[in-house]
Amino acid sequence: MSKRIIGQDIALAALRSAMRTGRFHHAWILAGPRGVGKCTTAVELAKVLLDPEGDLAALGLGNAANNNVQHMVDAGMHPDLHVIRKELALYSESAAVRNRKQMNIPIDVLREHMLGGDVGKKHQEAAAYRTSALGHGKVFIIDEAELLAREAQNTMLKTLEEPPARTYIFLVTAHPERLYPTILSRCQQVRFHRLDDAAMQQWAAEALADIPAQQRKWILQFAQGSPGMALRAVQFGFERWQLQLEPMLDTLNSGDFPLEMGKLLGDLVEQYAEQWVKNNTNASKDAANKDGCGVLLSLLGLHARTQMLNAATADDGDLTERWTIVIDLLRESELQMRSNVNHKLALENLVAQWASAMRGEIAMV
Repeated sequence: MSKRIIGQDIALAALRSAMRTGRFHHAWILAGPRGVGKCTTAVELAKVLLDPEGDLAALGLGNAANNNVQHMVDAGMHPDLHVIRKELALYSESAAVRNRKQMNIPIDVLREHMLGGDVGKKHQEAAAYRTSALGHGKVFIIDEAELLAREAQNTMLKTLEEPPARTYIFLVTAHPERLYPTILSRCQQVRFHRLDDAAMQQWAAEALADIPAQQRKWILQFAQGSPGMALRAVQFGFERWQLQLEPMLDTLNSGDFPLEMGKLLGDLVEQYAEQWVKNNTNASKDAANKDGCGVLLSLLGLHARTQMLNAATADDGDLTERWTIVIDLLRESELQMRSNVNHKLALENLVAQWASAMRGEIAMV
């Protein structure tokens, strides 16, 4: 039987150890890079916690027990498992919430699906304090928990501190530093890490078996230890992005400014967002644009880090410094995207600054 969670033995061991004590904490932060198995682990934990005969040894192995609880969880039909994502805003009782940009998880989404309270003209019962439907507890998983709005984080503090018996809350996040200290102090935290090469090869042997070897090699290099990112690379054709960008990157690396590159970057993000929304009918175009920018910056970052390593290996201090500046520019661009700066303008500016850095016109601060 193939494992659902690969390469996270330390995290799984910590969770199993906590469960064996019989005093499993009610609030957890599962933190680590995107696409490495955090949310999958939370769902696998739910299968054990919601099953009166839950098999601790089966944690991370998928449907090892092959029982009704696991079938309901896999089908998304278990009445006591609540997975909260920003996209739930589309189904809110409040028209104002439905029509807003889905860039975070607003307080009204938490009220409707966990905390209770007034949403629009309707009062919502608190799902966290309701008796469990099947009588074996409740599990709440908040995916991308770093997107919880300020009011949402403050309002959930009491529930995190004193939830009803057998109510478990998992905050899944790639950016625990964006959660309030008051949230962090009320939760146990387990760190997840990028998979090492051996674990990625093990995963790819099954998941990417139909991909040609050379293409699979590029995908694994791009994914940087994240199976989730590898799957997106296949789905959205990120290798084609690389092939389109290579001639322009060669021009840029020489210090020249490829006029068409900024537009191409914007077009790639737009194409990604359109495909994402087409494949996920409840997705936000704005969030998909931001996500596409993140992928693009990851691809450019991989290129820049490779070039910096080559320059350092060649003992070219001047060129190494220039690539260090480019990497800093990529980080600045990431911060701009997070601050909702127009992504097309930000990408145009990145190309111009990159060219200036390669000409030695920008000094390290």
